[in-house]
Amino acid sequence: MDDSDIFRLRDTIPDAERALAAKVRRFCDDRVVPVINDYWERAEFPFPLLEPLAALGVTGGTIQGYGCPGFSPLGSGLVSMELARGDGSLSTFMGVQSGLVMNAVALLGSDEQKQRLLPPLARLERIGAFALTEPQHGSDVVALETTARRLGDGYVLNGAKRWIGNAVFADDIVVWARDAHDDVGAYVVNKGAEGLETRLITGKIAKRASWQADVTLTNVVVPAENRLEHSHTFADAARVLTAARPNIAWGALGHAQAAYDLAVAYCHERESFGQPIAATQLVQFRLAKMLADLTAMWLVCLRLAELVAGDAVTPAMASMAKMHNAEHALRITAEARDLLGGNGILLENHVARHFVDAQVVSTVEGTDSVHALIVGRDITGLSAFT
Repeated sequence: MDDSDIFRLRDTIPDAERALAAKVRRFCDDRVVPVINDYWERAEFPFPLLEPLAALGVTGGTIQGYGCPGFSPLGSGLVSMELARGDGSLSTFMGVQSGLVMNAVALLGSDEQKQRLLPPLARLERIGAFALTEPQHGSDVVALETTARRLGDGYVLNGAKRWIGNAVFADDIVVWARDAHDDVGAYVVNKGAEGLETRLITGKIAKRASWQADVTLTNVVVPAENRLEHSHTFADAARVLTAARPNIAWGALGHAQAAYDLAVAYCHERESFGQPIAATQLVQFRLAKMLADLTAMWLVCLRLAELVAGDAVTPAMASMAKMHNAEHALRITAEARDLLGGNGILLENHVARHFVDAQVVSTVEGTDSVHALIVGRDITGLSAFT
């Protein structure tokens, strides 16, 4: 039994999903963890990992057909967890590629658009970006200002986006814009389009091996066939976000699982006053509290996977899972960093990377405060935001 699985929750996972998780874990242990600290410290994206990542065959998650793996929600979640357990920057890349870009095409594209766009994205032959957030609109992105004007057989896009993952090297950027009728649509802008400018955001203290960008669109012409056919309102963008949020909760679990495992191992190895610090009451108390939090995160993820599989998940459920697991990941990674003492701030021990990367999880795809308001609206029937 896994020492961190005190309730034997992993026993409930079917063999196929267990094998999938083990495959991704081996990839991370063998290919990612040995090299990622160097990329993280230099704030460079680990491009050499893309080919072996593509060979895993996990890109596309739950999407059926079009060259995608068609995993169960549980299998897809476990992939997200294991990638984050290895490294948060790589899991962020996959969250954009699979969770946002490919889900947007799968949920909102025509069959022709799915046939054209999804297979090369699944093979990582083309990289995608999801451009929704704007410089002045994060939590209130529903007020997006980027515009799409109809011109002949296409559209002309103008506006600015911020914090757009993968954008500096993306082949296909899904840009959300508002047209003259106030309808919100998703437009696929191809790499090299005239008037498209991307600028890498530097100076980050977390997810340093994941690249985010400022994106400027100045009279960018997009052919009509590149507007996702079934994207008409902001509710369609919200559908994509709701579909992606379960894997954010799983990613938070991955950070927490890694930090907990590293802390337990360190506490057995580190000696003080003639004995391993794991033998002290204070350390055992803290590890027990961490394990309780970790177990709660697992329970949330496993139940959420069941709800997604039954097509029963609601926005409030997805928000609660993301809010809960992000908060617990912050607590567990902070405790792990502290248990390692001064060694906890060294990249070579890996905990520091998970500690700072967990800070991003509580902000990305909706801050915990906004998710709390979504849950609060569900509780009271009253909206505290517009």
